[in-house]
Amino acid sequence: MATAVISGGTRGIGRALSLRLCALGHRVLALYRSDETAAKETAEAGNGSIVPVRVDLGRPAEVRQACTRILAEHGAPRILVNNAGINRDRPFLSLTEEDWDQVVATNLSGPFHLSQALAPAMIEAGGGSIVNVGATTAIRPRANGANYCASKAGLLQLTKCMALELAPHIQVNALLPGFTDTPEVTERYRLDVPERRAAVIDSIPQQRIGTPQDIADALEFLVTSRSAYITGQQLIVDGGHFMG
Repeated sequence: MATAVISGGTRGIGRALSLRLCALGHRVLALYRSDETAAKETAEAGNGSIVPVRVDLGRPAEVRQACTRILAEHGAPRILVNNAGINRDRPFLSLTEEDWDQVVATNLSGPFHLSQALAPAMIEAGGGSIVNVGATTAIRPRANGANYCASKAGLLQLTKCMALELAPHIQVNALLPGFTDTPEVTERYRLDVPERRAAVIDSIPQQRIGTPQDIADALEFLVTSRSAYITGQQLIVDGGHFMG
């Protein structure tokens, strides 16, 4: 059974991605930071094929220790999905140094440290696929999210640099979800307000908000042989809301 590692793999989109990788036949190591209840529920949903691993992606030493343990206990992963991300939304002039540092440490530095720690073993084992989960706000800004948008924009450039240097052994691509029906997105964009939800749907050409399964479908494409000749690219999954 091949191994897959996914950060932020026990909640929202990450949970759907973990379950899809599990369904594809992988042993999934789902990294999480603090929500033990979600981690336990995801593991149970995976029927023994999902193993929660607690680690704070914003702490490089923890990341290195977790990767050492993963490689020792499970071997090199075939797939790495950098999905973990946090928000500390405030107006630009109100952002604190801590707001900035925490978001960048998790959303941008986290994928760097995790990928750097696991990629050598992946190459030695024959290669694989890395998918960095970004956001459409990496290429279209939003108010009160300068730290988040900047971190996700940096992740796109990191994707390209990694793809260039890790080829031909490892494919590296970015997956960019748009509006997706998760509790976090509902809260951040006030989608529980009917008028607000209707306005968002009206702005999307396909006239619906995406589901975590839509994102999982895109991930499945990027980590299987159907995308064997694709690397350094960004796949936007947003119903046509953003057309760059």
